Amino acid sequence: MFHLPPEKTPLNRHSLTALENWLRQLGAERSKTDACSWEWMMPQWSAEIQLEVDELRVTWNKDGQLNQCSFPYGLPRCDVETAIKQGP
Repeated sequence: MFHLPPEKTPLNRHSLTALENWLRQLGAERSKTDACSWEWMMPQWSAEIQLEVDELRVTWNKDGQLNQCSFPYGLPRCDVETAIKQGP
């Protein structure tokens, strides 16, 4: 099993492999058409997680209503994870 850096580690201190493994551990699946795009399905909503050059962008979809937020890679992984899990 792949070990992630400590949860307080900023995302920009993670390797690309570590970021991908983190998203897998959350339950997200990589898009078949875009290697930088991940889909995370939850019972009440879904989220598209996009690995951008300067930030991680999340677009939540709940009943067709989209909400978007961007997270700088300088934020700790635990803070970003908590925010994403809060949903739209």
